[in-house]
Amino acid sequence: MSQAFDNATEKSVQLSHGGGGKEMNHLIKSIFFKAFNNPILANEEDAAIVNIEGQAAFTTDSFTVAPLFFAGGNIGKLAVAGTVNDLAMMGAEPQYLSCSFIIEEGFPIRQLKEIVDTMAKELHKSCTRVVCGDTKVVPKGCADGLFINTSGVGRILKPNISVKNLQVGDAIIVSGDIGRHGAAILMAREGLALESELTSDCANLWPIVEQLIAANIDIHAMRDATRGGLAAVLNEWAVASNVGINVEESLIPVSDEVKGLCELYGFEPHDLANEGTFILAVPSDIAAGVVEIIQRYGHCHQAAIIGRVDADHQGKVVLKTPWGSSRYLDLPHGELLPRIC
Repeated sequence: MSQAFDNATEKSVQLSHGGGGKEMNHLIKSIFFKAFNNPILANEEDAAIVNIEGQAAFTTDSFTVAPLFFAGGNIGKLAVAGTVNDLAMMGAEPQYLSCSFIIEEGFPIRQLKEIVDTMAKELHKSCTRVVCGDTKVVPKGCADGLFINTSGVGRILKPNISVKNLQVGDAIIVSGDIGRHGAAILMAREGLALESELTSDCANLWPIVEQLIAANIDIHAMRDATRGGLAAVLNEWAVASNVGINVEESLIPVSDEVKGLCELYGFEPHDLANEGTFILAVPSDIAAGVVEIIQRYGHCHQAAIIGRVDADHQGKVVLKTPWGSSRYLDLPHGELLPRIC
């Protein structure tokens, strides 16, 4: 690849790379096809032909994160993990992804290759394949470097996981400490340097979910706590299932670094975005075993039971503070951090 882009003008993406001609063909073959190589993609048809047996889940997401590179990942890792995780949260084995790039003229070829290589590594973790895609190049000033859209299809292995399926008595589990992605993006934008190494939790969740499904865990609801964080997920569940959710603030895992940044900027950790932390609702009698599986196979040592579902305060989330008082945990207001994913 390095020989393929030796010319000074080809060290960055040019408008001709999106023109449908020789330059575009060269870009696609030497970067995208090389990283995502598989027989379906290599057919180069107008549409990918895939085989799916039984019920399937289908999702799509667009990624505009700024900056493109942050501690613990980049926009490419985010694009694959985000779509794979959406499928995993529905109990679906991720199988096929589409991937579209909108690239601003002048974007460095070296960075594009690094992002695409990261995507290939992330795909490998869940044996998922990019089978079709699109590339557009827009004039300088018409985009901010690079935007990516990914769509995904997965085969349902564990049906009936739903936001409407919470039951009174369910335990609420969080898979790890919260707020790290939002805090990592905030650090990158503000140029903050901490003594510790705070990184985004951006990760492919399918390997952990696969273990929960293999253990035949009765999962009532499951969702990755992305934009809006823990607070958004719990409020959406309470309304959708018409139940009350009680959580203990002291049981919610939050790192000291995230706590410090929240105090500095006036944020709440449960409002910050996560990209590799998920929430589950399961019957209380199996909750401890679920936490053990997440800790063992997901290396999420912070996984914890943080609350219960009850019949009081239907449609509301009640947060019990360490001082014994209680308050409603509302949906986040406004836009805390735009372009977080």
